[in-house]
Formats: sequence, C-alpha cells, structure tokens
Amino acid sequence: MVILHIALQGCLRGKQVAYGLTADTGGHIRYLLELVEASAQDANIERIDIATRAFISDYSKDYDTHCEVIDAKTRILRFRTTCPGYLAKEALWTELPSFTEGLDAYIQSLDSKPDIIHAHYADAAEVAATIKQRHGIPFVFTAHSLGRVKLATFTHCDTAPTQEELDALERRITFEERALREADLIIASSRDEAEVQYASYTHYDPGKIRVVTPGSNLDAFQDAPTCDRVNRAINRFLVNPDNPPLLAIARPVTKKNLATLIKAYGESPELQEKANLVLIAGTRGDIRSLEPEIGHNLGEILYLIDKYDLYGKVAYPKQHESADIPAIYAYARMRRGVFVNPAFNEPFGLTLLEASAAGLPLIATESGGPNDIIKRCQNGILVDPHSTASIRKAALELLTSETAWQRHANGGARAINAFNWQSHVSQYHELLGRLCRRPEPQPGFDSFLITDIDNTLLGSPESAATFCRWRSGQVSLGFGVATGRSLHSALAILSMEGTPYPEVLITSVGSEVYFLADNATTYQRDNTWRTIIAEGWRRQEIVELLAQLPELTPQSPLEQRDFKLSYLTEGQPSLNERIRSLLQAQGLACTVIHSHGRYLDILPALASKGAAVEHVRQHYGLAREAIFVAGDSGNDVEMLQAMPCSIIVANFSDRLVSHPGLTHAYLAKSSYARGVIEGVTHFRKRRGGS
Repeated sequence: MVILHIALQGCLRGKQVAYGLTADTGGHIRYLLELVEASAQDANIERIDIATRAFISDYSKDYDTHCEVIDAKTRILRFRTTCPGYLAKEALWTELPSFTEGLDAYIQSLDSKPDIIHAHYADAAEVAATIKQRHGIPFVFTAHSLGRVKLATFTHCDTAPTQEELDALERRITFEERALREADLIIASSRDEAEVQYASYTHYDPGKIRVVTPGSNLDAFQDAPTCDRVNRAINRFLVNPDNPPLLAIARPVTKKNLATLIKAYGESPELQEKANLVLIAGTRGDIRSLEPEIGHNLGEILYLIDKYDLYGKVAYPKQHESADIPAIYAYARMRRGVFVNPAFNEPFGLTLLEASAAGLPLIATESGGPNDIIKRCQNGILVDPHSTASIRKAALELLTSETAWQRHANGGARAINAFNWQSHVSQYHELLGRLCRRPEPQPGFDSFLITDIDNTLLGSPESAATFCRWRSGQVSLGFGVATGRSLHSALAILSMEGTPYPEVLITSVGSEVYFLADNATTYQRDNTWRTIIAEGWRRQEIVELLAQLPELTPQSPLEQRDFKLSYLTEGQPSLNERIRSLLQAQGLACTVIHSHGRYLDILPALASKGAAVEHVRQHYGLAREAIFVAGDSGNDVEMLQAMPCSIIVANFSDRLVSHPGLTHAYLAKSSYARGVIEGVTHFRKRRGGS
C-alpha cells in the first residue's frame, strides 16, 4: 500500500521540529510524524509521502527543500504555491488552487498512483477532495480540531472575535462540511469528537466516523531523570522551588486556555501556599515579534501574573528544547506535582499521556479526548475548563491527599499499555486496507446472531478468541450486536478485542441501528428506524420532569443520545414504577430500562433492543426462528423476549432466569462468548441443523 498524507499547516520537517515556533506548529505535526514512523514498520506499506507547502522563511531553509527523506520508505514533498512566504492556517486558502495543481502534476507523473490519501485539517481535505474527483483515489480525513468548536470558545473569551477571524472560521467550517461529505472515512481521536463535536455539522454521518485512539511514544517519559539545567531554568523564578508544581505545557494560543488556569491559581491563597505554577508555553524571543495570537496570549499571561502579584510563585521560562520535556515532567514528579490541561477543547491530549507515563496525576478539560483517557486509565480528574472553581477544587484535592495523588499517579502504567502506536497502526492499516480493496460479495444469510457485548460477547479474552475462530466458519450466519453502548464506543471495544466486523450494530439500548456499508469499512445509519421511534418522543419534557427526582443523577453528556436519556440510580426497587407512573401521568410514553442495579435508560415507547431486533429481522426477511439473540442482563430482556431462540449466558445478572417472560430461553452452561456459541448450537440441533 502507498499512502499519501497531505498536511499544509505549520513548520513541518522530519527532524527537530520547533514546536510552538508558530501558532500552527503543534501536536498535529507530532501526531503525523509518529504515525508515519510507526506505519513504515509494517511490511505491507511500500511508500509514505507527506505532501506539504514549500515556503521561504528565516526560520529555516528546510521548509523550501522540495524533497526531504525521513527514512527508507518515508519522505516529505514540498510544493511551491503562489505566495512564497510562510502563511498562518487562516490564510492558506488562497494557496489551495496552486498547491492542488502542483500535487496533481506530481501524481500524474507517477507510474502508479497512491492507494489512499490521508488529509490532515480541513484545508488539506479541500485538496484531497479535488484529487479524489480527478483520480478516483479514496481519501481519509483527520480534523485534529474543528472550526465549530473554536467558534464556540469565543463565547467564553474576554475579547470578541474580529470580522476577519469570523470570516476565516466560516470558511474553515465550509471546508469541513465538504470533508464530511466527500471523505470515504473520517478518523476521530475520541468519542467526544465523533459523537459531540461533529454532530453540529450538516453533513454529520456517524457511521462514516471511526475512533482510532492515537498512540504515543512514551518510553522516554517513564522514569525519566531530572536535569540540573532544566531545574535551574524553572527554579530561578521561584521563592520556594521545592513546592509541588501545577505544570502546564501548551502553546500560548487561546484554545489552550492558560489564562483560566492562572486565574484559578491567582484567586486562591490556599493553592498558592501549597503549590507553584509552572507554565511551559512554547519558546519565544521578543514578544513583539511573535504572531498576533501568541503575542496577545503571552501578554495576557504576564498581565495576570502581575494582577495577582504571583512573582516568585509562577515560572514561565522563555526557551526549552523538545528533548527537555521528559526532564520537565520529572521535575514535577520529584516534587509530587500535578499536570494540568485546561484547554477549552482538547481533541485528544498527547501531553496527558506523557505526563501520566512520567508518573503525574492529571487535571484535564472535560471537553474532548481527556474523557477517554481518564475513564480508561483512572489517572486524573476532569474539570469544566470555564470554571476556575472546578480547576481549583481538583488541584487542592490532589495536592492535599497523598492517597488521591498516588492513586491517580498509578494510572500511568495503564496509559503506557493502552495508548501505543502498534495498536493504533494495526487498526489504522486495517481500515485503509478495507477502503483500498474491492469488498467481496456478501453471501446471503439463512440465519442471524445478535448478541449483547459487555459480559455476553466480551468479558473473557479466551472466550472472545474462541468466538472469533468459530465465527470465521459461519458463512451463512449473519452477525450483529445489540448494546447499551454508543456506535463508536461499541466499535472501539470490538476492535480492541479483535472481534469480526458485525453486519449490524443495534446501539444505545436499541435506539439506533446501523448496517455495514458496501465498502465493508463504514456503517450506514438506519434513518427509517429513527423515524419510527421518533413518534411521540418528547425528549426535553422528559428531561425537565426527571430533573425533579433527586434519586436520579444524569450520566455524562456522552451517554445522552437523541433517543436515549441515561441516569445513575441508588438502586431502590420501587424507583422504576415511580418513574413510569410519573411519566404516564404527564402523557409521556416511554420505555424505562433498569440494569445492573444502577443504570437507568429512558427510550421512546417504540424503541428497545427487542423492537430493533425485530426491525433487523424484517430488513433481512428472515423467519423469527432464524434469529438467535444472546444477553446477560436487564437491558436485554426485551430482546430475549422478542425471539424464540434466546440465549442467557451462565454469568447472567439482574435475576434474568427468573423473569416470567423468559421461560423459553436457553440457559447456557458456559459464560460469555462460549455460552453464546453453546446456545446457537443448541437451537440448531433442536431444529435439525448443524
């Protein structure tokens, strides 16, 4: 496979990247370079080209070099455009036509075209969409950050955006809309990006998006030693240099929200007494010579330090090398400090992984990728990035409790194991390979298995591996899942366990249905199902009514869907009936599902796993006896009731076997996926099959 990446923003080169040199020279460049380095290790990858824009600059002559060889497979190709100098991302749109023509001429000169194009940011997607039209090369899009998200941050800024800034964002959003429409696959870094950030776009298509968690090279940060030179560079600012630091490492751009962190610190004498604040905000010379956004934000940082009289308590060194970063984390670790990322939105958060690998607990914005990192690794506290009180409370909790600090610091080992490039590239290359090759014609199904995921299909790695081997021999058996998880959460966990691609995903407790697309890579949302269940659904009225019940705590925003409201409960046995009665009294027809003793889901009256399974059965035109369903808990009841060939795995919960509507179900002797296989075998034998 030959991969062509397009990345136009910032100062991109293969070695010694000057991160923070410009507002656009940031984490996306590191992501790209580490991705291609890991990608090149795959023997199936023949060549990797990175197409970027050439420009003349005092920064370095490297940026005007046409071809830079990174390794035996990888090179950076630079194409000159109409304007010869460096341009910020907001101005790049003027260069897209000339860049596109240069890239098009290069592709035409090749003996064989690239197999796939991967566009980074919306301006690159504009180029990729045109190249796709001309050459038929499929393209993948990674946004890195989104215009609508940045537009929303202006509502929390002290200064209003200029008309020029608004025009640039509107142009960027237009490009992003085209990318969503034209791309064959969209790679997101987190569920928040896939399910919340993209959802505000007109051409949002959740089935076209796959969450592929970025990897990170974390070996350099684990047990990294301190460095006397780095220590001196920080300590010269501080009166009490042995105090634990609140450490932030970020470019001084508005979206990184460093000002709110300084305000949280400056407003709290208690926090100032217990900790120093260390800001590693890029490298700089004369502030007056910097790009306007960076210069403005550095000016605000200095103003706030002066306003709160934080001299001797805040360190903000002017210079550091990329190689110094592990030692900076080590400086904070040795003093039992905390790493803080207060960004308005963080698409993923590579610095969070670095800090965690270095042994630091985290305080991170609740908006974006940190949700996934902290949920998975249990290595920190999520905060509202607009709330100084939220940041201050989290900082004091970690700084005043040795137990809390150590518990979250221990999550570093989980981060190292969970977020690695080998795992990322494995999933990434599988997706690219599926897009590049012609999908094989799918055989007709004479039967279909639909199973719950958590504690049914998955829960035992050995059973899951057995299922994968068994499934490969089931040519005429369709495979689907029905889960309380969202689409992207379900796909992520299935991919992590190496489970075969389902032909159908019934997600969010039956409120969403997706079918595998013809390209065998993405999924198509069943909008007919949405129309069916929308009848009589008065979502906002239900939210307002249930807000009156103190026994209910809404689950995180990621768990709330268009046709699903999710809560945590204290597990009172009578609560379900009280809720049903309350809803019925207000004329609100709903399905109420309680599972695992503490999860409560409210769905439209016409939605459930059972109703969705019946909808899928009709879609394929199969008899009811040809559908096998398997589950383990209370949110599987409707599905198990709906079909005659129902399987309850041995590790069931919620007293499932005593449910009066499940007397027909087969109770497997085996747990998890082996129980599913056992149940299918049982029903096949009963009807004379194999």
